[in-house]
Amino acid sequence: MAKHSHLFVEEYDGLVGFGFSRDVDEQTLTYYLQKFSDDQFMETIRGRMSDTDMEALFDMLTRLMKQYLTEEEYHRHFLKDEKG
Repeated sequence: MAKHSHLFVEEYDGLVGFGFSRDVDEQTLTYYLQKFSDDQFMETIRGRMSDTDMEALFDMLTRLMKQYLTEEEYHRHFLKDEKG
């Protein structure tokens, strides 16, 4: 069984936009990130991204995880292992 899922983007039929409300912003962020991480999309964009942009994206994602997740949450939710 797959460890990862992207069901939200397949099922969401609400507003996709930013700045309307906190709830819509959260839904939009999930929608965008799931679409961004699609295998075919990533295959298309990652080869075109500059080293600087790739590093900036990696650094931003890492910083957000360190800021908002405990070590145990990082292992359970991101790495999908039981350490922590």
